Amino acid sequence: MHLIAIGGSDAGISAALRARELDPTAEVTVVVADAYPNFSICGIPYYVSGEVTDWRKLAHRTIADLEATGMRLRLETVARRIDVANKQLIVTGADGRDEALAYDELIIGTGAVPVRPPITGLAGPEALGAADGVHLLHTMGDTFEVMRTIENEAPKSALIVGAGYIGLEMADALITRGIAVTQMEQLAEVLPTVDPELGAMVRSQLVKHGVNVLTGTVVTSIARSRVGDKGRIRVDATDGERRELTRAVDMVLVVVGVRPDATLAAEAGATVGYRGAIAVDRHMRTNLPHVLAAGDCVITHHRLLGDTYLPLGTTAHKQGRVAGENALGGNRTFAGSLGTQVVKVFDHAVARTGLRDGEATPAGYDPLTVGSEADDHKAYYPGSHRIAMRVTGDRTTGRLLGFQLFGHRDAEIAKRVDIAAAALFHDMTVDDVSDLDLSYTPPLGSPWDAVQAGTQAWTRAANIRRPQVT
Repeated sequence: MHLIAIGGSDAGISAALRARELDPTAEVTVVVADAYPNFSICGIPYYVSGEVTDWRKLAHRTIADLEATGMRLRLETVARRIDVANKQLIVTGADGRDEALAYDELIIGTGAVPVRPPITGLAGPEALGAADGVHLLHTMGDTFEVMRTIENEAPKSALIVGAGYIGLEMADALITRGIAVTQMEQLAEVLPTVDPELGAMVRSQLVKHGVNVLTGTVVTSIARSRVGDKGRIRVDATDGERRELTRAVDMVLVVVGVRPDATLAAEAGATVGYRGAIAVDRHMRTNLPHVLAAGDCVITHHRLLGDTYLPLGTTAHKQGRVAGENALGGNRTFAGSLGTQVVKVFDHAVARTGLRDGEATPAGYDPLTVGSEADDHKAYYPGSHRIAMRVTGDRTTGRLLGFQLFGHRDAEIAKRVDIAAAALFHDMTVDDVSDLDLSYTPPLGSPWDAVQAGTQAWTRAANIRRPQVT
């Protein structure tokens, strides 16, 4: 049995580890395009900030750890083509030579690539790149380029295009390094994956810590500065009223999201689905014989929405594990995602799970979202923090549909969104959450946890809005 996994990030490595765990006699090869298998891409901002002092610490496991499991790593090896009929993967090795690797089962974990927005100066022969201080951030190679700019050019100012999760983390990282940051987001509020009410709270934290936030602003061009500008790079943009504005900075980061890297699979005949991601069933199998796929390159089964595209590290790990087991003849099913996410923004955190109104309505639900606040622990014990919450439930059935939280990083925001995620996973109603037996001691919580206080606020509001029966 020879299993090949393409991709050395979450999905590919998880698949290989699971296969070796289940069958130590299986021959498992992982084809890795660079020299950094099993690195935490999510940890990159904390290396840039200096909080993680050595980039090697971003490795979940060292190369020696991985090879000790019995898997074979083919580093700096690029997968070029899948010969489905002959069950071969054509690769180009580190020495530049092409080679055909035979497989019995193949798992595609090619991940995602950064979106390159239509900004003048990002494409074409005159495009600015890392050597000019303009960066897209997605891989360890990208990270080293960013660090070269910081260490060699000592930038005093930076502009970040995009205010999603990575954009916020990088704003935090660069401010921590003492670099002045301007952040431009084309939508009306930062972090558009949460409701604007919480997005505004996130923006206030950015501003409080010195970030110049410009929302409703579209970047139109990035070019070398003109004579007299105070930075090396000139960024032109338009605001929501179509007024032109310009910033001159020493460094630019473009972080506006990712798209699935499905080209290799599609060229081999794999069906692609939502947003161009590889179509897979719940067993992570593609339409191609003996070919599975997992991670940021595939569609995601969402427990409330069905098929969607939702690239997350936690999801990739789970899908890879399922693919690795099923490649060996198993029958494991990917249970599905809820889009549970959390991000630190300086000394605060914001999290979400499940659906918001705009996602729930098209899916056939009748959503009601109710905002409320509660203390993270009993207010009489020193150090309590208020948590802002937005609970979404179905007016008709009472089913819990989504949960959003914002609060101080000491307020256990991640733990509390996980409570909501567990309730969502098991199809609980909003009212059912009050029955959960959660821990309590005054320094750490309340008899009714903040999550339960939020769901009780929703239940009261839903009753007020419920039509009277005559």
